[in-house]
Amino acid sequence: MLKIGVLALQGAVQEHLKSLQAPDVETVIVKRTDQLEALDGLVFPGGESTTMRRLVNKYGFYEPLRAFAAAGKPIFGTCAGLILMADHIAQEPEGHLQLMDMNVQRNAFGRQRESFETTLVVKDVAEDIEAVFIRAPLISSTGDDVEVLSSFNGEIVAARQNHLLACSFHPELTDDTRFHQYFVQMVRESKETAPEHTAVT
Repeated sequence: MLKIGVLALQGAVQEHLKSLQAPDVETVIVKRTDQLEALDGLVFPGGESTTMRRLVNKYGFYEPLRAFAAAGKPIFGTCAGLILMADHIAQEPEGHLQLMDMNVQRNAFGRQRESFETTLVVKDVAEDIEAVFIRAPLISSTGDDVEVLSSFNGEIVAARQNHLLACSFHPELTDDTRFHQYFVQMVRESKETAPEHTAVT
């Protein structure tokens, strides 16, 4: 069985748990750092990224999350989760966890009232992924080893860097689970190739 957690500091945790369901997946609500060691993969949900960073610090998650990523374990960040992962955030001195080689802009698609739904082509996933954009960020640029998976109106909205996956939108707010199942497959492949008993400290 795979164990995939959803960081439960803020955001649509239950919706992510539902989208991750598969016969070989056990989902975990992650509220403590000691839960990370048993996980094969982790989701950062949406929410408000500044608040999420404050809670990451408050509950001692900063170094354990960076260690989780450094161990090669897959992480999937959606909306604010994408911002949490980025190396650089526009108009800010530094990124939060600085896990993924990308520059991001907050609220790039407008405010709450300008939220919208659309259908996206997502490389290696599907040509008709349902996407909900709510105060969504965008990826303004990426490093050379970051693969762009999807764009909307010429702006990057989904990308992958090895074991790290991020998107600007909320796939968990639709009945379309294919993007989450793509992440589940990333976790499967990672576990198959990972050394036994890799510890996260």
